[in-house]
Amino acid sequence: MATAGISFPNRDYTGFAEEVKRRVGEYFDSRALSRHATPAMWAKTVILLGLTFVPYALALTNRFPPLVMLGFAVAMGIGLAGIGFAISHDALHGAYSSNPRVNALLGRTFDLLGANGYMWKITHNVIHHTYTNIEGVDEDLTVSPLLRLSPGAPLLWIHRFQHRYGLAAYSMSTLFWVFAKDFKYFFKRDLGPYENKKHPTGEWVNLFASKLVYYGWSIVVPLLVLDIPWWQFAIGYVAMHLTAGFILGVIFQLAHVVEGPEYPAPDAEGRMEDAWLVHEMETTANFARRSRALSWYVGGLNFQIEHHLFPKTCSVHYPAISAIVKESAQKYGVPYHENPTLMAAVRSHLKMLRKYGPEAWAARAASGNLQAAV
Repeated sequence: MATAGISFPNRDYTGFAEEVKRRVGEYFDSRALSRHATPAMWAKTVILLGLTFVPYALALTNRFPPLVMLGFAVAMGIGLAGIGFAISHDALHGAYSSNPRVNALLGRTFDLLGANGYMWKITHNVIHHTYTNIEGVDEDLTVSPLLRLSPGAPLLWIHRFQHRYGLAAYSMSTLFWVFAKDFKYFFKRDLGPYENKKHPTGEWVNLFASKLVYYGWSIVVPLLVLDIPWWQFAIGYVAMHLTAGFILGVIFQLAHVVEGPEYPAPDAEGRMEDAWLVHEMETTANFARRSRALSWYVGGLNFQIEHHLFPKTCSVHYPAISAIVKESAQKYGVPYHENPTLMAAVRSHLKMLRKYGPEAWAARAASGNLQAAV
């Protein structure tokens, strides 16, 4: 197995990396605080699991009319997204607990929801977090051929309309994930920077076993227990995934595909210009830092800058350390990209969809170079 020869300078000549790591370390040490989950985080875990599986259990009682059952499905979708944001994500980063067994157990919630935690740690923890916004390597820039999320991606005729259908397309993300995405990545020989990537036999077994568990509780059991036509179940199942997919897809795009973050490229020898921590500042954005409710639900992923710099720190601490990170960035002239509200971030993302879609198409048409894009 080989990886792409992309390297970052060992030393940050701006001084930012050394100071921000020192000051954040002092924040925790001076308060004798753990970097891991707090009691409030554990309480949130219980609430989000309940938001998903209490409606599921109520639906299985067959005591509610179809419209109420549809409401249960939507609530489950909200819960599924919340579990992914605020439980699985922290656990798979090793940030939830100092005990690896606790992280492994809570990371299993990802598999329970139909996704594969092992593959997520490769594509997200390793590839995305290391090579953020580097085209041809960062898998998060190639979520679907229907979407062009970076300036160097192939330009297709359909991208002329992506600012109109982009948000809706994200709704399909979890359906694709549970039925195709993980299988696609397991069978893919070259993955991000990896060439001829091979997976342990145990992970192949876990892939199929965990998928069967998910299909069992989410599809087989309801079809056997619910006293409704199959098509009504199908509507509820799709509604659950459209809800979860829309929330997950939009939130994750607001961190990197908005105005501000850059797409740095390595030189001919694979060397990046800036140190890794500075690279993360250049390619990542926060949004709605003052919204406590949003921060609670999305597991601090509106503090993507802090998450990318300190991925093994539990998300409950991001609001507190964000002031330190921002002050350090301003001191050393390092970018600190942010949008003040959720809606401002969504509008900024739509602008980027227009920039990389219809605007890029118009520019190519003006240059008379459409043949390669059709």
